[in-house]
Amino acid sequence: MSSATDTVQADTTVVKALRKLRMPQTQRNRELGLLLFAFAINGAAVALVQLGALGHIDWTFLYYCGALTVLVLGLHIVLRFKASQADPFVVPIATVLSGLGLAMIYRIDIEDQSTGWDALSTRQLVWLAIASAAAVAIVIFLKNYRVLFRYTYVFGFVGILLLVLPFVPGLGTDANADVWISIGGLFSFQPGELAKIALAIFFAGYLVRTREALTSVGTRFLGMTWPRARELGPLLLIWLASMAIIVFQRDLGTGLLMFGMFIAMIYVATGKTSWAVLGLLLAVGGALIASQVLSYVGGRFQNWLDAFNPAVIDSAGGSYQLVSGIFGLSEGGLLGTGLGRGRPGLTPLSQSDYIFPSIGEELGLIGVFAILCLYMVFASRGIRIGIAGQDDFGKLLATGLSFTIALQVFIMVGGVTRLIPLTGLTTPFLAAGGSSLVANWIVVALLLRISDAVRSRPRVVIG
Repeated sequence: MSSATDTVQADTTVVKALRKLRMPQTQRNRELGLLLFAFAINGAAVALVQLGALGHIDWTFLYYCGALTVLVLGLHIVLRFKASQADPFVVPIATVLSGLGLAMIYRIDIEDQSTGWDALSTRQLVWLAIASAAAVAIVIFLKNYRVLFRYTYVFGFVGILLLVLPFVPGLGTDANADVWISIGGLFSFQPGELAKIALAIFFAGYLVRTREALTSVGTRFLGMTWPRARELGPLLLIWLASMAIIVFQRDLGTGLLMFGMFIAMIYVATGKTSWAVLGLLLAVGGALIASQVLSYVGGRFQNWLDAFNPAVIDSAGGSYQLVSGIFGLSEGGLLGTGLGRGRPGLTPLSQSDYIFPSIGEELGLIGVFAILCLYMVFASRGIRIGIAGQDDFGKLLATGLSFTIALQVFIMVGGVTRLIPLTGLTTPFLAAGGSSLVANWIVVALLLRISDAVRSRPRVVIG
């Protein structure tokens, strides 16, 4: 009997070992194939930029891009050992978006004749290295994402602290919005980018703890169950906090992003459409009030509604930038002018706030749709990870982070295409800016950790 038991245990051990060897290779090999394709796209984009703008290949910059490729491959190797069941699509999509953004930033640097540290592409390379290193560190050291749930209110405090850092004397910079800090005068950073991650963790933990109260029976009206008045406190508090960001920091984009993230997460936590409707009404009401009270918000509404009025275009803080970006998109047409063959530098802030019109000018409508599809797949994979999760915290966190990326893309693309007023947000992964890049790659790492935990559970099946 003992011999038979030992044999069964040995067979079970062998089966488990074979399963561990076989299953990770399926996901990681798929990821590796997609990464090689992403590397080819990025390398070709940089080479085409050089041929189009310079007329020859500059191997020095390509070598630097190769070093970045090694860092992403390092993340892939770490995933094989530390998170073997992680989603295979998240890293390749983030890689190709970051690479295309780098290629376009480099292209505009060539047009502006910027070199060395003055070139934003050089800084973007450094920030990409820091961002990928941060993602690797999270994958290695955050072995169980559920530990974040224990520090729900700590992350809430950290998020608020990051938002108020620009008001600290000696740290804030003299910019259009009080959202930047300068460290030693060497580089600037936008702490609000990290604040959105800390607040996402706080929202997820808070809603797990209070979901029963928020889903209690309310009044039935218009086919929906509406919450009772005493349950509206959290929603109103987050709305007031978002309005405070818009008023005191003069940052319309971050305020909308934070409030939108909370609305999406409370909808997932409760399943009540009424919360989303209330959130939308509060957002629209807040935007209308801000447009009447705050001059900078009113100016953006005027630029949006009357963009092609010559008086508005020529006025200080007018719609010249918006109109220039729209003409750049129209110049690209269906197929684009070709990488390195357009004039995206004519639009102010074409490497950061207006990188989407810059890409649209040279890649055309087809290229823009391809990039939007990548964002759509990225967000859908993140939401799928959340839906498949069995613990409420991971479900809310994955959904909230994914929705935040999607909402940020909608706000930014909608602004530069005149679908909605401009807000000042940057396009995730594409735009020049270290704080946004680091924050978005941290989001990638968190999604990888959550997806690995979800896939490791045998009851959950994800295609």
